[in-house]
Amino acid sequence: MARKGHRPSKAPASRPRFYGRHAVLAALANPERTVRKIWGTREALAGIDIPPAIPITFADAADLGRLVPGDAPHQGLVAEVDPLEEIWLGDLLAQGKGDQRPLVVLDQVTDPHNVGAVLRSAAAFDALGIVTQDRHAPPESGALARAASGTLETVPWVRVVNLARALEEIAEAGFWRVGLTGHAEGTLAQVMGQGRIALVLGAEGEGMRQNTEAHCDQLARLPISDKVESLNVSNAAAVALYAIAARG
Repeated sequence: MARKGHRPSKAPASRPRFYGRHAVLAALANPERTVRKIWGTREALAGIDIPPAIPITFADAADLGRLVPGDAPHQGLVAEVDPLEEIWLGDLLAQGKGDQRPLVVLDQVTDPHNVGAVLRSAAAFDALGIVTQDRHAPPESGALARAASGTLETVPWVRVVNLARALEEIAEAGFWRVGLTGHAEGTLAQVMGQGRIALVLGAEGEGMRQNTEAHCDQLARLPISDKVESLNVSNAAAVALYAIAARG
């Protein structure tokens, strides 16, 4: 029997390694996350409640450094994990039915640090979740989990095959799709209204693709000064999510 809703992509087969205290502790605290192994210094592991089924290897900081990308700030903790299970867009939209939580849609944002920072802002402003493409978004990784500061475990992340079709489904669920772009005439405050907002952002530099813009109900810009050309996509997401949360 077919499942209703836009189908997510398949989770990547490789196991990422998370590093840093926030990312590792959040993974351990998430009942939906399978942690396969943990490496750590005795100091970092002291006082952490780790289930007996998870193998632990004590290591010094230099050894841990060889398990992660060069100069990664592991803070004495590294964990090998399974990627989270797929989330269906239809299920996410059903979870938010009846409330005003915004949804964040990213169009070909591939930098893991940016996606991680967007997840952190989404958590800070109680967004329903984020939606990305499967082929033009980063996989779960240590860098992304580190940037997300634990929120990769708490903010639903839906990966879709076709972003345009996903935006159509989002509209059917009652969201007003607002695309952020510097060439829009109206500001976000002028166009967002009081309904449910799906905030659509494109990659830094290229911005949203034309077909993505065509699937937005309204385009808007942030009222930044002419001293800078644009904001980093994660900064723009944070400012926009604050504006949505603070609207009167």
